[in-house]
Amino acid sequence: MGVTREKILDLPNYAGSPHYSDRERLALEFADCITQTDREVTDELFERLKDSFSEDELVELAATIAWENCSSKFNRAFRVDSQELWPRTLERLDEG
Repeated sequence: MGVTREKILDLPNYAGSPHYSDRERLALEFADCITQTDREVTDELFERLKDSFSEDELVELAATIAWENCSSKFNRAFRVDSQELWPRTLERLDEG
């Protein structure tokens, strides 16, 4: 889908990874702040987001993050198993 193996594997280290652009790092930081209950979107982060994304892009990004969080919680609550649409191991990444 156009995403390199290195980028996928380095996702946990996105903040300092050379595989991500500044804009991607910012979007991922936004996702972390929305997703992790011990974090919040600070005024400073929101200003940086507004400098890098249009209003429409921010709404779409926030909606996508919120939807994925909701879907994940819903599936977990109802014990919906993974559909295995995304490889979770290095071996499966090597196969694809």
